[in-house]
Amino acid sequence: MTLGRAVMMFAGFMALLSAVLAWLVSPWFLLLTGFVSLNLMQTSVTGFCPAAMIFKAMGLHEGSCDFR
Repeated sequence: MTLGRAVMMFAGFMALLSAVLAWLVSPWFLLLTGFVSLNLMQTSVTGFCPAAMIFKAMGLHEGSCDFR
């Protein structure tokens, strides 16, 4: 798995998890959905992604995004 795919998977998982938690537990979990969305927008503008830094430290490498 490449670094870009790992970041997309993590963001999608967090958005889905927060939506499910908002439905099952409390609507306040929608704040997590908002945080994930804001972080994605901030990353697209600045190029700074904390999740990518963590995944890179875990040993994932950047690679081509060939959707095979």
